[in-house]
Amino acid sequence: MKELQNSLQLDLVGLDDLGLEVHKNTLRKWYQLMHLGRLLDEKAAKYLKQNKGWAYHAPFAGHDGIQLILGLSFRQNKDFLFPYYRDMLTALAAGITPEEIILNGLSKATDVASGGRHMSNHFAKPEIRIQNVSSCVANHALHAVGVARAIKLYGGDEIAYFSSGEASTSEGYFYEAVNGASREQLPVIFVIQNNKYGISVPIEVQSANTRISDNFIGFKNLHIVNVDGTNPFDSWRGMQEAIDYVMNGRGPAMVHADCVRIHAHSNSDRHELYRSKEELEQVRKLDPLPRFRNYLILNGIFSEEEISEIEKTNELEVEVAAQKAESAPDPDPNSIYKFVVPEEIVHCPVQELQVLNEQENQSLPKITLREAINETLKEEFRNNPNTFLWGQDVASKDKGGVFNVTKGMLQEFGEKRVFNAPLAEDFIVGTAEGFSRYRDDIRIVIEGAQFADYFWPAMEQLIEMSHDYWRSYGKFVPNVVIRLASGGYIGGGLYHSQSLEAVFTSLPGLRVVIPAFADDAVGLLRCAIRNRGVTLFLEPKFLYNQPFTASPRPPKNFCIPFGKARIRKEGNDLSIITYGTTVHWSLRAAKKLKEEHSVDVEVVDLRSLAPLDKTTIIQTVKKTGKALIVHEDKLTGGFGGEISAIIGEYAFEYLDAPVMRVAGKDTPIGFHKNLENAILPQVEDVYEAALKLALY
Repeated sequence: MKELQNSLQLDLVGLDDLGLEVHKNTLRKWYQLMHLGRLLDEKAAKYLKQNKGWAYHAPFAGHDGIQLILGLSFRQNKDFLFPYYRDMLTALAAGITPEEIILNGLSKATDVASGGRHMSNHFAKPEIRIQNVSSCVANHALHAVGVARAIKLYGGDEIAYFSSGEASTSEGYFYEAVNGASREQLPVIFVIQNNKYGISVPIEVQSANTRISDNFIGFKNLHIVNVDGTNPFDSWRGMQEAIDYVMNGRGPAMVHADCVRIHAHSNSDRHELYRSKEELEQVRKLDPLPRFRNYLILNGIFSEEEISEIEKTNELEVEVAAQKAESAPDPDPNSIYKFVVPEEIVHCPVQELQVLNEQENQSLPKITLREAINETLKEEFRNNPNTFLWGQDVASKDKGGVFNVTKGMLQEFGEKRVFNAPLAEDFIVGTAEGFSRYRDDIRIVIEGAQFADYFWPAMEQLIEMSHDYWRSYGKFVPNVVIRLASGGYIGGGLYHSQSLEAVFTSLPGLRVVIPAFADDAVGLLRCAIRNRGVTLFLEPKFLYNQPFTASPRPPKNFCIPFGKARIRKEGNDLSIITYGTTVHWSLRAAKKLKEEHSVDVEVVDLRSLAPLDKTTIIQTVKKTGKALIVHEDKLTGGFGGEISAIIGEYAFEYLDAPVMRVAGKDTPIGFHKNLENAILPQVEDVYEAALKLALY
């Protein structure tokens, strides 16, 4: 018994001055939550054995002290809490009810976290700012840093709380998050719950420092606090220290909690295969719940009868909650298409498009594609003061990105709205996701990478954003436009010439647009910024300053709806369906075919790949009976295959010839111009394929 008392020796630090009755009420609440959480943990295991639900369950036993205090430190409807999959007690203490905990575990339609869409044991309640996070460990560190950036820029006094296990801190993006938070001195607290195992991998395999916080002692402005995560008093002491530091505006804090894992990692893990009986016996002796219970009785704070009464009340509460949750409806299979992509807000009357089309051939002052993007960004920043831009090189004095697309924006809108980010694509994208959580009228434009080819490190965050809206059952959607300089024809070779649209369009929940002319750049970008959701705005960098992309300056508020293709040239003999740079190659080939062979080609500029204008594709094939698909991305796995499938499924009976494709070769893109010309489609390639199709 003496050993138990000594293990909780920090019992009354900071609590004595509250007075005896308040002190007892606090400890009663602490024990009530710890015991209630444990009952729910045990209930989850029973549901599993009964095959009633909770298909994924990660027990929290051994993390009780830090989870209790983290949850209680969170201020509902004010702070932002990013829990991880083991944070059941954290979620309970933060304000999620036992019934809501069970609804999540049983994946019911009324689950406040996701309506049964997300994995069980992933607790959230966006209504009170407990955030819905994914199963990708520690990636929510970037989201916490992003919302902390918004807190600081808007002058708020909220705190962003991030929670995860120790093994997930091995991820590179966690270091990016700590680095960014430290550099910007952001109000975020990183809580690391160290139970010494990453599933079956022991801590010494994960890190040279088994106390993970030691890996971060060199980060400037980061305050580190180490606590006993099994001890609620020491956890409370450490969390208060971290909160005080952050609230004083000095920067982020890290609370490293030394925990034990009493049970297996999850229900699918057999920890007896890699842990000895002696070790398991030892960790059970460190179980925080019986230690805390004995402490309260031995110190005369509560009697055995009083403790038993708390426990009986908890048991009844869990049973009542279980009965209600079990009778709740299951998710409706017909609801799967809800909240994939937010509904579009149309800002452009149709007559404005018609007026612009009539003016195109007149000798009006024109703007290039690059100028169109630059001017539209500025107009939208003036229109909405809650619009922000960041990325690599976008705000360096008079330089505005590698291609000067953002030139002049720093000077006009200032460094609080336009700023550079570290050279870390995952950080750029992940903090945008988090920043947009602060308020729904925020619009973020990021240059996801200097060249599209360098975007690959951020794919994990893009995938995260693609299902945020769906996963949260419509409760959160990142309002982010990701600009990328895409494609080749500039002699860039590897890492400066790739086209990524086929990858992006394979992810449900994203919009993908590619303008080929200046007016389309204006209309699509404005539509992307003003609407909710995530849009990939792919800019064919070869076209930035080409005079043949220039268009008359569109009228004010000109906006092009998503999923609307444009007929660039009417024709009757065959259809070329294309987008991006190859729109221009197709127009040139069509002109040559008309002049040399009297072949009348219709050229369709898709502009928007997701959503895709299937109606126009089908209509043009019905009209001409022949289809040639042209794009600069590689042939195999390119987006043209999807277009071909649509034609085959919906317009097969109208075809007079096989669907043909012209695309980049299935090779990497070479640096020498001879190699690039051989790999990427040229005007002559389009001309020869179209002529062959016309003669079929």
